[in-house]
Amino acid sequence: MADVGDTVRLSTAAPPIQWYPGHIAKAEKALSANLEKVDLVIEVRDARIPLATGHPRLQRWIRGKQHLLVINRRDMVSPAARLAWDGWFRQRGEVPWWCDAKVGTGVKQLQQAAIRAGEALNARRAGRGMKPRPVRALMLGFPNVGKSALINRLVRQKVVESARRAGVTRSLRWVRLGQDLDLLDAPGVLPPRLDDQLAGLRLALCDDIGQASYDGEAVAQAFLRLLAQLEPVAAAGVAPGLLERRYGVMVPPLPGSDPERPVPDAEAWFAAAAARHTSGDTARMAQRLLDDFRRSLLGPISLELPAAHAVDTVSSPQG
Repeated sequence: MADVGDTVRLSTAAPPIQWYPGHIAKAEKALSANLEKVDLVIEVRDARIPLATGHPRLQRWIRGKQHLLVINRRDMVSPAARLAWDGWFRQRGEVPWWCDAKVGTGVKQLQQAAIRAGEALNARRAGRGMKPRPVRALMLGFPNVGKSALINRLVRQKVVESARRAGVTRSLRWVRLGQDLDLLDAPGVLPPRLDDQLAGLRLALCDDIGQASYDGEAVAQAFLRLLAQLEPVAAAGVAPGLLERRYGVMVPPLPGSDPERPVPDAEAWFAAAAARHTSGDTARMAQRLLDDFRRSLLGPISLELPAAHAVDTVSSPQG
């Protein structure tokens, strides 16, 4: 897959993005102890970054078990992006289930798919002379991709804590869903080390990693440069002149950059935008931009796209 934005990086002055708090390490140990009890793994990813929210240990966890791939926050990307990713996953033998846990779109279809998995399980049990039982499903994914909200939608009541920030769920918990399905809600899991810093940047932008892991201003500046690279890609959903129209501040080109493919001067834009909106406080302006993206106030934007929809990338400043 060609990577839109693969030259966008944090400033060299910013520390690398890393986050592996103690509760995640503890939860992974408990997760390993419970895997033998699980028949089905329901993996939840973020529609804006479906690759960055795929865990490298997933195949080890689902070995010998049925697997349902859920792409949550479908409302936060364009229909063209959904179509592109749907085809990409299906070509690789995966059937993605597109959901919006916030309003419930796609949740009933996901529940029916899980129940069908249980029926297949019980058919095999009956063939061995065993009694039927509810399917035991593990809800697995990165922090803040919407696992708890999805469980609450499936159960139709608030049975687990859910919030738009990483790290709310801190321990494993079984939840009964009717007579057909038992769900194990697990805390968000991350690799112990984020070697791919572009993936780390995307996790930070989508609030799928703790805020203590990154420099907010550096991430916001990288986001501005990434938006410039995504703008020519129709499926990405970045409207031309998006930031100028929303904030009333033109994005200036970096001095010396190619006039045909100008690199935005992120530092200059934030200084001008902060002067207009946040009394010169660039940190507050950076947080405002990130919050607006996370709340979809900039429109549905995909930070990752399959190769057929990607474009050649533009080098960005490192300092």
